Amino acid sequence: MRKGIIKSIVARQVYDSRANPTVEVDVLLENDILGRGIVPSGASKGQFEALELRDGDKNRLNGKSVFKAINNIKNIIAPRLIGMDVTEQKKIDRILIQLDSTENKSKLGANAILGVSMAVAWAGANVNKLPLFQYLGGEEARLLPTPMIQIIGGGAHANQAIDLQDFLVIPMNSTTFAEAYEMVVNVYQGTKKIFDDIGKPLGIADEGGLWPTGFIKNEDGLELLMRGIEAAGYVPGEDIAIALDIASSEFYNPELKKYVFNLENKTFNSEEFVKYLCHIQEKYPVISIEDGMAEEDWEGHQQLSDKLKNKIQLIGDDLFTTNIKRIKKGVQSKINNSVLIKMNQIGTLSETLEVIQFTKESGYLPVISARSGETEDATITHLAVATNAGQLKVGSVARTDRTAKWNEAIRIEEKLGQKARYLGRHIFDFIKQ
Repeated sequence: MRKGIIKSIVARQVYDSRANPTVEVDVLLENDILGRGIVPSGASKGQFEALELRDGDKNRLNGKSVFKAINNIKNIIAPRLIGMDVTEQKKIDRILIQLDSTENKSKLGANAILGVSMAVAWAGANVNKLPLFQYLGGEEARLLPTPMIQIIGGGAHANQAIDLQDFLVIPMNSTTFAEAYEMVVNVYQGTKKIFDDIGKPLGIADEGGLWPTGFIKNEDGLELLMRGIEAAGYVPGEDIAIALDIASSEFYNPELKKYVFNLENKTFNSEEFVKYLCHIQEKYPVISIEDGMAEEDWEGHQQLSDKLKNKIQLIGDDLFTTNIKRIKKGVQSKINNSVLIKMNQIGTLSETLEVIQFTKESGYLPVISARSGETEDATITHLAVATNAGQLKVGSVARTDRTAKWNEAIRIEEKLGQKARYLGRHIFDFIKQ
């Protein structure tokens, strides 16, 4: 690898897709090559995520400004890293972790640390004149991800208009990423037409999906999605499968140990909610469920896994928070069979790569994921290809913060040419093995 000596590190406050401040970092090398990273931010956050440091000044941007994190980059991180070789990603990330020295990155802020880590990676790729996916993954990085894409956004992404958070689709009968993405766009437009035909307002949720206005029950989202798939000319379950992000921690009452559907005025204990999810899976062509149970309801996760992990993909997000310690506990208990990967849950690129490797070695499937607050940064698309992760979840097909990632995947597939691989539905063959 060609060396690139860090000359300066500059951080600034920019804004994400929810009009919230976030951290952007530029790493400039002595030869004037630049690397840039912009940190995403989530709305539905697990309590075990690394800390996103915000200022808390209610007189400025409702306390969400990020100048504390920026000052930590300027005054603590930059002086330590200037003069280092930018291609030493692991060494630099270890220094960032040591400078913070807390379990959850609360001293410097995970947003400060990740912004630098991402910018360092891009600078390393640029100095070596390589696309980031190849810089991180080498010549073996050539698997385009099967897209998991939101069509209807609920929960924290739509001001709790419906209890379940994401109604997503996964294209099953496609041979390339570009073809798969086109299928999903058709479903989005088909569902949009159904919304219009039945007189529902065409609002857009945080991640670009359709806003679920006027729903009476949570299954309304599934019924509309089924109609949208058919309106696009596809067969549900054969051409297009459904995925759900339940985000159950958002409506779980830990004192009562109950799951509470405000929309339907219903409550469930863990056993009852497992039965509800099994009913949904049997009734609709659901191939993937994320965060079916609350982040600390390990017993509930165990029950759900016993019922469904040999039938569909069960993803842990709030349960695992991209943290090897929590993933190990899940693996040992045989809970879930997939892990959602979010860089800002753990804080550095190197730690993220380690989690992906551990996930795959454990026989679980990694799903690289965006957050509800996103930007034009396309690092996660390169991460998905670099690690041959096999799946990418970025929200919907609307809004530039989403299409920036999907369009980058189209470009990568084109760049790889005949070397590109795409598994599509076969990524799920591991479930029944």
